[in-house]
Amino acid sequence: MAVSLYQIAIDCHDAPALARFWTQVLDWKVLYEDSAEIVIGADAAALPGICFLTVPEDRTVKNRLHLDLSPDDQAAEVARILALGATRIDVGQGEDVTWVVLADPEGNEFCVLRPKKTLLD
Repeated sequence: MAVSLYQIAIDCHDAPALARFWTQVLDWKVLYEDSAEIVIGADAAALPGICFLTVPEDRTVKNRLHLDLSPDDQAAEVARILALGATRIDVGQGEDVTWVVLADPEGNEFCVLRPKKTLLD
C-alpha cells in the first residue's frame, strides 16, 4: 500500500498570525480556514500542506521536528525571513555549520540551508 506525506500539523497560540507568517515565507496561500484550523499550501492539489491548530498549552522544549528550507540565495532569504518576524536562535549548532537556525514568531525552530537541488546534496 502506498502512502504519501499529506500535511504537517503545527500546534500554536495564534493560528491566523502563524499561518500568515508561513504563507509569506513559502509564498503559499491559505487554502482552508475555520475556528479550529488553518491549512496553507502552494495549491490545493500540491502536497504536502501545513495545518495550524490553535492549542492552549505553551511549547516547553526544543522542537523534535523542524522544517528545512532550501533557498536559491541563503543570505537573501535569511534577511527576508528575519524581516517577516523570524529570529535567529542558537540550538547548539556551532559556528561552522552551513545552515542558519531561525525561529518563527511562536518560537518554532527551522533551518535555512545552503541551496540544494536533491535530497542528497
